[in-house]
Amino acid sequence: MVIGFDGSRAFVSTRTGTENYSYQLLKALAKIDKNNEYVIYLRPNSSGTSPEILHWPKNFSFVTINFPRLWTQLGLALHTFTDKLDVLFVPAHTLPLLCKPGLKTVVTVHDLGSEYLPDMHQFKQKLYLGFIQKYQLQTASKIIAVSKATKMDLIKKRGLDPKKIEVIYEGYDKQKFRVDILVNSLKHFNLVPKSYFLFVGTVQPRKNLERLIKAFSRQPDDYLVIVGQKGWLSDEIYNLPKKQGIEDKVKFLGYVSDEDMPAIYTGAIALTFPSLFEGFGLPILEAQACGCPVLTSNLSSMPEVAGKGAVYVNPTSVEDIIRGIREIGEIDGTRDRLVKEGFKNVKKFSWEKCARETLDVLEETCKG
Repeated sequence: MVIGFDGSRAFVSTRTGTENYSYQLLKALAKIDKNNEYVIYLRPNSSGTSPEILHWPKNFSFVTINFPRLWTQLGLALHTFTDKLDVLFVPAHTLPLLCKPGLKTVVTVHDLGSEYLPDMHQFKQKLYLGFIQKYQLQTASKIIAVSKATKMDLIKKRGLDPKKIEVIYEGYDKQKFRVDILVNSLKHFNLVPKSYFLFVGTVQPRKNLERLIKAFSRQPDDYLVIVGQKGWLSDEIYNLPKKQGIEDKVKFLGYVSDEDMPAIYTGAIALTFPSLFEGFGLPILEAQACGCPVLTSNLSSMPEVAGKGAVYVNPTSVEDIIRGIREIGEIDGTRDRLVKEGFKNVKKFSWEKCARETLDVLEETCKG
């Protein structure tokens, strides 16, 4: 079987979200599958961001598609006609509208956030992930959803046949994310262990950071550290600590490499992740693997991912977020219980498991 793999997101210099999923899944497939051939399609200059391309198994080949614009809809589409593929796998939302007739296609859908929170997405995202994605999902041979919540959204919002959708959970990097206080890492960011609460994710409205910051404005003794790249409509979030009079108690670190994140997780009092919507919520697993208690939302996919290892809050209520913060920080035994349950929970998730289940879907799709 020859598998075409859209690697356009996998080799960017700073991987988050779907980029991390693409990269980690590809690495796991390379470990477990020595039989099938893989053709990994890259954007121009992608190969320059990862020397690891030189050390992949012989059944993995890399092809750069030199289309600076319309990479998916023209460049990748053309290769489905010229390359002898049995199946095309796209790990992030968007298939080519036109593919070689008869070619099997599998796509991973991470969330339908643009449907539930339209005001928090750019117009081009709403258009692309709305009309175009709706058409693509109808024509895809098989769809992978990263959570049961996402599968239910696809059924309700897109009217898709449940039999067409397979739920395959993401994993986390077990080699990196574990209990490990790297003092030098914390010193580099001027952080003191167990002196701060933590948020990890792109700085944007859907992450509910405005309510989180307002909650901390009423917790005068607590500090909040925010890790993540600047996202769309984020200026108000960056200005809010000053408006609330707590600019000295909220620290924005920007993007932080995976090498430093285990220390930041382990050093935190808790991860505070009251997002308004998540297809999965990988920071929850990373925190639990590092022995960091978790506060998260009681909706979308977050209870499904966090299991018993979290305090749940109503993300639309500042009062309830405060209640959760105080429960973790002030009630005896809560942190120890959450850490213990978190360690149990993460055992259910791995990139190898994700890769094996994804490979099963690809092979079954080709046979079908």
